[in-house]
Amino acid sequence: MATLADYGPEVRAEVKQVREVVASLHEQLIKWNLVVWTAGNVSQRLHTADLMVIKPSGLRYEYLTPSSMVVCDLDGNVVDGAEAPSSDTASHAYIYRNMPDVYGVVHTHSTYATAWAATGQNIPCGLTMMGDEFGGPVPVGPFRLIGSEAIGKGVVETLKKYPKSPAVLMQNHGPFTIGKDAEAAVKAAAMTEEVAHTMWAARQLGDIIEIDQADIDKLNDRYQNVYGQH
Repeated sequence: MATLADYGPEVRAEVKQVREVVASLHEQLIKWNLVVWTAGNVSQRLHTADLMVIKPSGLRYEYLTPSSMVVCDLDGNVVDGAEAPSSDTASHAYIYRNMPDVYGVVHTHSTYATAWAATGQNIPCGLTMMGDEFGGPVPVGPFRLIGSEAIGKGVVETLKKYPKSPAVLMQNHGPFTIGKDAEAAVKAAAMTEEVAHTMWAARQLGDIIEIDQADIDKLNDRYQNVYGQH
């Protein structure tokens, strides 16, 4: 089994940098009320090797440091780290192997997004910000048991049907989000919870007015290609 010492200085330097990024991004999960206790995890894939950095399993957020982050290969095998990796490691690895443009994955159990997952419902696209960020509804994926790559397979299968969405609500489990790096996936997780909460509130007032797909496509194109700094 390979260890980090088997990789060159460029890879080891990126591992050091990504460990710092992934450790700090777990603080954002707490800031945006996306996790409780030890639930949830962030990972980021390296550019210099087929490796990823992920949160250790069951370690409280206040104890997380860059050195406690675990380095795994894209089959989920530990390459470096004193702790056992997240119980979702196999699923993160599956996503990276099958979605080559994805370099960040986040899983949370945020309250409102998980409520939609518990009822097996897509979050309907009733907000322009949903068109911007998700290109349509936030889809629900199939029920899968934890501990293997089965959840990752469900994430990939669902997002291939909704290629503009960076989020999927795994039924009876919670949201998984993807991005060009871990920060983008954390942003998607925060946005998922925001729209899940707002659409839940809208349902209490009446029927949600869903946006036509043609308008969603225009919103998404503007947001992805024009909005912000380039």
